[in-house]
Amino acid sequence: MNNIDSDLQTRWWSLEAKLVERFGKKPDMETILFLVGIQEFGDIRSKFTKEQKQDLMHVAVCSLFAQSGYYELERVDEDGWPHFNQLKPLPVMNLIEQENFMKDHVLLYFTNNNFLD
Repeated sequence: MNNIDSDLQTRWWSLEAKLVERFGKKPDMETILFLVGIQEFGDIRSKFTKEQKQDLMHVAVCSLFAQSGYYELERVDEDGWPHFNQLKPLPVMNLIEQENFMKDHVLLYFTNNNFLD
């Protein structure tokens, strides 16, 4: 593991610890994406359909990668759902690189939203 990966892992563990503190259990990536999606959608309800949960995770991924210029918010529809345009293709990566790319964007998101220092 090189220094960049080590730093990323350390920051990731810090985020997980804060989320455990907040929610009482360690969330997986899917749960984190769901939380980001709800944050971006702005409507906290007790129940979402399976399709809405998938849509929320899609909103999360687009929102996360918008931070690096891969997507931009195009519009918000009449039901409050954000819609995005893809501006450039995502880099081709292996599975570990994809996971780290996603983690890096999640960490940036939580830092930008004042959840992490």
